[in-house]
Amino acid sequence: MRSIATLFALGLMMAFLHRVTAGGPLEARATLALGFLLLAAYVGGEVARRARLPRLTGYLLIGFAVGPAWLGLVRREEVDALRFIGDCAVALIGLAAGSELTLDALRQSRLALARVASGAIGFPFFIVSLVMLSVGPWFPLTRHQPVGDAVVVALVLGTLAAASSPVVTMAMMSELDARGPVARTLLGVTVVQDIAVAILFTLVLVFGRAFTSAGALNVAVAGTAILQLVGSAAAGALLGFALGRYLSLVQRDTVLFLVVTAFVAAEVARLMQLETLIIALAAGFYLENFAPAEGERLRRELKRGSLPVYVAFFALTGAGLRVGVLADLWPWILLLVGLRLVSLRYGLLWAGRHPSVTPAMARDGWLGLISQAGMALGLAQLARRAFPEWGVSLETLIVAMIGVHEVAGPICFRMALVRAGEVTEERRDAETPVDGGPVVAARDGL
Repeated sequence: MRSIATLFALGLMMAFLHRVTAGGPLEARATLALGFLLLAAYVGGEVARRARLPRLTGYLLIGFAVGPAWLGLVRREEVDALRFIGDCAVALIGLAAGSELTLDALRQSRLALARVASGAIGFPFFIVSLVMLSVGPWFPLTRHQPVGDAVVVALVLGTLAAASSPVVTMAMMSELDARGPVARTLLGVTVVQDIAVAILFTLVLVFGRAFTSAGALNVAVAGTAILQLVGSAAAGALLGFALGRYLSLVQRDTVLFLVVTAFVAAEVARLMQLETLIIALAAGFYLENFAPAEGERLRRELKRGSLPVYVAFFALTGAGLRVGVLADLWPWILLLVGLRLVSLRYGLLWAGRHPSVTPAMARDGWLGLISQAGMALGLAQLARRAFPEWGVSLETLIVAMIGVHEVAGPICFRMALVRAGEVTEERRDAETPVDGGPVVAARDGL
């Protein structure tokens, strides 16, 4: 109850400041909006925790509620001005995710990883592409277009359906303190998915040129996509090398240096049109495997400062959600979401036929692959550029679909790890007093 009252008080205060600062400089308003989002989202995360939901869900929903799509306490231009802060948060989360991937663990689980990744990529790609092609005569984006254009659009939607989110996966692992085999495999699979989807997107555009009508497809975007992937990985390796050298020479001010590193990574990605997430993943992976002592120090410091990073990223993500398209295209968005869930489910069941895949992963692993963000959003922007005539509508549809997955994903991920028995936070939640009540220790599962 206190948390609800706190949210109400924060909302009233921000509503007053919203009116007072209406004509102020954008930078000042954006700073105020960021502070409000951090406070409100943190309280919302506590409310979600007490409701037995992931804190991330609370951050997202509070960001959405106070953002321009609903209450409007945070304006659209303020959210856009804070996008760079979100990119910096992605860099820090990506560093943490990359540092969780070791070559030894990847070698030991390579068969299971390959099998699960194949099911999580192949099934969504083929099922979504096939169904969207079959409904092409009724699909708003392609019903007035030639069959060849409809084929390429269906393949692009299938490609985007095969993407998942290492950022959400890493955030949930941190929140739930989950480091079991299912959680680690899911993190590795999401990274493989993002890399494979970028390559698949390039191939779809290259081969799609033979099917589309004149002027319908800008195939040069395919080169941009592959250059982004390769360039981001190379920049990340260089960043990891520089981080390792610095951490080996300087033993203090690590947190400050990591914040500066995040800003540098985000700015380099912006200036060079690269992917911040891939840069950060590559840097964290390099440190963990080629400078393990520094990688352990990096992981420890990132874990200590993870809370404000996750609050900032997911609150800003929630504030940036655009749901206006749901009013017009909700049947198609539900169709795409439903197809993706069903295909992930059966893709993991297929993967479970191999003895290297555990029954827990085959049964519940699909729940941990629902979230989308990062790479999927970047590819949505490339899709807009690839189709000059109606790319804006395609991007809007994809972003709305990603938003649905982003809200539902953390809840499903938590469910997967609870079923797998890898969540260690459940007992701590049961022992936490609520609204000043007594602490009751759980015993015998009750």
